[in-house]
Amino acid sequence: MTRPRIRVAAYVIRLCVVPELLVFDHVGMPQAGTQVPAGGVLPGEAPEQAVLREVLEETGLRTASVIEQLVVENKPHPDTRQPRRTTYFHLRAPATAADTWNHTVCGDGGDTGLIFACRFLPLPLTRPLADDQDAWLGYIDPLWATADTRRT
Repeated sequence: MTRPRIRVAAYVIRLCVVPELLVFDHVGMPQAGTQVPAGGVLPGEAPEQAVLREVLEETGLRTASVIEQLVVENKPHPDTRQPRRTTYFHLRAPATAADTWNHTVCGDGGDTGLIFACRFLPLPLTRPLADDQDAWLGYIDPLWATADTRRT
């Protein structure tokens, strides 16, 4: 039996008038769909470190902080059908984070050098994310959204 690839995924939430989710699209590759930051955990790396690294590599956002681990999903890769184990995390971005920006992916992954168009989308989402990445958004505790850090 093949061991699953160990991964993390980030629900980076910005508190504004309504909570907003950080997503990105591959510039010039619309077939990839809208996604959240996600990727593999390096050997010896803690999942919390990995999710912050993935957010930085894929979006350039340096100011996100981990709030909580939400769920571990065992689901094969949609194209290769290889096993994957993805831990989803809830992170917070400051209300002052930019609304939109483009970022050139850095790091050692296969997406290095690609350009991602990043933006915050209001919640609840009106369309699903690629690979059902939005499946666990409901696990975020709604009480945190009442914090006094909202931007008006």
